Amino acid sequence: MPRDLPIGNGNLLINYDARYNLREIYYPYVGLENHTLGNCCRFGVWTPEGFSWLDDPAMKTEALYQEDTLVTKAISRHDRLGFELIIEDAVDAHTDCMIRKVTVRNLLPQSREFRLYFHLDLEIYGSAIGDTAYFDPDLHSLVFYKRNRYFSLSCQPEGAEGPDPSSFTTGKKRSSGMEGTWKDAEDGQLGRNPITQGSVDGTIEMTLHASGSQEAVGWFWIGLAKSEKELRRREREIRSESASRMLERTMAYWREWVQQDQHDLSELDPKLASLYKRSLLIIRTHFDNRGAITAANDSDILKFARDSYSYMWPRDGALIAHALDRSGYSDLTSRFVAFCEKALTEDGYMMHKYNPDGSPGSSWHPWINEHDEKQFPIQEDETSLVLYSMWHHYQMAGTLSESKKTYEEFVIPAADFLIRYRGATGLPLPSYDLWEERYGVHAFTVATVYAGLLAASNFAKFHGDSVRTIYYRDTAASVKKAVEEQMYSKELGRFLRALYWNSEKASFEPDLKLDASMYGLHDFGMFQPDDPRIVKMMQDMYLALSVKTEVGGLARYENDYYHQISQDIQRIPGNPWIICSLWYAEWQLATAKSEDDLKPALQWLYWAHGHALPSGVMAEQVHPTTGDPLSVSPLAWSHATYVKVVQEYIARSKEIHGEQGDKRKTDVSDEQILTAAVH
Repeated sequence: MPRDLPIGNGNLLINYDARYNLREIYYPYVGLENHTLGNCCRFGVWTPEGFSWLDDPAMKTEALYQEDTLVTKAISRHDRLGFELIIEDAVDAHTDCMIRKVTVRNLLPQSREFRLYFHLDLEIYGSAIGDTAYFDPDLHSLVFYKRNRYFSLSCQPEGAEGPDPSSFTTGKKRSSGMEGTWKDAEDGQLGRNPITQGSVDGTIEMTLHASGSQEAVGWFWIGLAKSEKELRRREREIRSESASRMLERTMAYWREWVQQDQHDLSELDPKLASLYKRSLLIIRTHFDNRGAITAANDSDILKFARDSYSYMWPRDGALIAHALDRSGYSDLTSRFVAFCEKALTEDGYMMHKYNPDGSPGSSWHPWINEHDEKQFPIQEDETSLVLYSMWHHYQMAGTLSESKKTYEEFVIPAADFLIRYRGATGLPLPSYDLWEERYGVHAFTVATVYAGLLAASNFAKFHGDSVRTIYYRDTAASVKKAVEEQMYSKELGRFLRALYWNSEKASFEPDLKLDASMYGLHDFGMFQPDDPRIVKMMQDMYLALSVKTEVGGLARYENDYYHQISQDIQRIPGNPWIICSLWYAEWQLATAKSEDDLKPALQWLYWAHGHALPSGVMAEQVHPTTGDPLSVSPLAWSHATYVKVVQEYIARSKEIHGEQGDKRKTDVSDEQILTAAVH
């Protein structure tokens, strides 16, 4: 079930499923310390007429964000039981707590009692071993703890001054034949068990009364802390500040935050502009306050791979940071720069991926090859793209004068590594590709090495280092020359995806397959987008990788196995990916010379919008026949790519309209929206 509606503040991240069940709580890092492991934390309502959880089939729920905020609004209606819930959730922008406002609308003419149940199913530190749940009479809260992690679950009817909850219980879950305390709620009576240890959960009850056709309001909150003392302070703060004011200030904070982006969206279709702002906000939920930018935080992937996407891949992070820098959030991306400075190895390269606390993440890249010879367990583009991103960060932030530390501690060792990590061919030595599957010399990687060395040369020039300025620039030029000589096929009229070393033949062999990532040869500046070799490559790529169903979109490469749905490769070469489809739009924009040339790229923006969830959340992949989200959701890279393409569309549109002395709304007909762009 795809994750939806992430809310967070850079320390605390909360995710929901499609039925608006709370599924993930990450704290104190975004993506690190998953305290639920995807367990369903339920919310239910008892009435004299019956009981229902949010995921009851009879409960009709629509959950969205409130405009330009990280505050949700879910409307759940149960016609048979005669009530409607309006649930508004937020992670406070300044305090590590989640606030939930619940408005109960009585749809029947008589006065009624409503008992609301909030259930919390934690596995603190990612394990159910040794957890404790107890009712604290001083806080009037359920408290869950293990070692240095504390959680409180509290509630209060609006306007009430006395203690709440009206009832509570703790208990065993998924052991000794016990399903969990949520089952105890279904008869409207909780057992009031005061404490349980081991594999535990807990549920609290709040009672509201509403006259016929009227409504009542109640508040729930979850406080998080690293000690009991801090948790007690947190509870006092929430009660003194009031949950209501915290919700209001969080709404105001995010509306102000998203306005920092100064791109003129006025000529863009409002729904595309709305998704642009939503993408910035969703990216922020993936950005830890200490600088790590996590790829995705969806526990469902654990069932597929026994690992998650809750890591900082330097490549993803660099491209996401680049999009944020272009949007005016350089104060935020400076933390990413600092994170990478600390993470760089002594040899000058970035590791495969990192945990949000800066420690190396899990990896499947070996340190030796099939002959037991040492090799670097890296994707080289993850080093070069950070260089590329850092240069643009300081340039766009206007803070190059403050970059001396970065130049000395990251740029020089990283650029020197890129130069050392080359063979006699002049090309980079083999490393893993951006898809983390093949070990070789890849077009995308080589393009990023070129861009990274030019970025290093720019840094050197700014800091008056003339020797390195020339050295880095000339090496970049030699890499480009090697690509033209060794990675271009005259027979095909286009560049190659990769070269793979054949130890038996003692030579490199070409990979002739088409891959969406080959767009990097023009996107990172190695070749002009209208270079005939690039044009041929992109046209061939579109024909080979287009998903020939009503869903449309572009696959990563031919016969992509990852989450593969169909073996009909001619029709469905792989699942459509948001990023791959939008990369093609980037090239269309780069070659556009007229208003008509802009339309195909605009259609790709509509395509991305059409395959987002109603909330605006975009997954990694799309099902090729149903259009449903696949793999993890949301993927921060999908949102960053959308942001970048919108920015490039606006810039190119203004250039073309300026040349033509014309300015028009970017509306596209419904017929055009339904058709994938064809160049």
